[in-house]
Amino acid sequence: MRLAASASLAVLAAGCAVVPQADRQQAAPQQAGTQQLGVQQAGTPAATPAPAPKPAPAPAALPPARFTYAGELTQGGWIRGIAPEGTVSLMLDGEPVPVAADGSFLAAFDRDAGGIATLAAQRSDGATATQALTIAPRDWRIEHINAARRTGGPSESFMQRRRPELERIYGARAMRTGAQGWRQDFIWPVKGRISGRFGSQRIYRGEPGSYHTGLDIAPGAGTAYVAPADGVVVLAADDFSLEGNLLIIDHGNGLNSAFLHSQRLDVKQGDRVTQGQQLGLIGSSGRATGPHLHWSLMWGKARLDPLLFTGPQN
Repeated sequence: MRLAASASLAVLAAGCAVVPQADRQQAAPQQAGTQQLGVQQAGTPAATPAPAPKPAPAPAALPPARFTYAGELTQGGWIRGIAPEGTVSLMLDGEPVPVAADGSFLAAFDRDAGGIATLAAQRSDGATATQALTIAPRDWRIEHINAARRTGGPSESFMQRRRPELERIYGARAMRTGAQGWRQDFIWPVKGRISGRFGSQRIYRGEPGSYHTGLDIAPGAGTAYVAPADGVVVLAADDFSLEGNLLIIDHGNGLNSAFLHSQRLDVKQGDRVTQGQQLGLIGSSGRATGPHLHWSLMWGKARLDPLLFTGPQN
């Protein structure tokens, strides 16, 4: 806090005095002298004028805007790229896209993304550069069931347990740790039989049910699984109602992995993990019909297909 110094006020009595007539004639020359304060005195060198300030150089013009990117331009897919030089903010269909200091970025497309997505870069000169992306549709595995969808929602007693779990999940996925795993080529956390595919869905007499949000891998109970890329553990939870033993890892730039139904977790919240590091053992905790690893990926609110990050098993 700045403290203002108080100034003393001096009252000059002479300022209020009446000057006698005889003294006014003597005072007049003195007053005349005071009017010449701005006149250069004899023998005093002339003051050198201050140099005029140089105008600030005009900022260099930015080169033409150019986006570079590569990846999987399809529903549930992703791209990595470089934003145009001078980009100060980047958006994908109105959603913010984190941009690293070197101009690189990751963006991704939800399972139900439309056919066109638009990147918009706000540049330091005030101009906006846009790039339209064509997003290929997917032929999802859809199963039609000749039965009515189950009516009624979860009970209030269940929701009393579930709400705090959801808050922890949402909070974990919102965390930003500075992890750099998003730059890496992902590896399989474990290899084995695929028992459930991302995006598959059931339709009950014309009414769609929820689609499958991850990839299910079933190599057997007790099998170890590893980190598909570098990251930071933002949630390591025991005995969630649906997910069982749940692990969420932030890979940076809005990308995170979740691993469900573990028999055991070998890392804790706050741990930094490296690609290939063991994370836990596969199990059937939570709501699961058998031992398997449910691996899901999200970027922001978009749900992504892990197969598009790893490629097929060799």
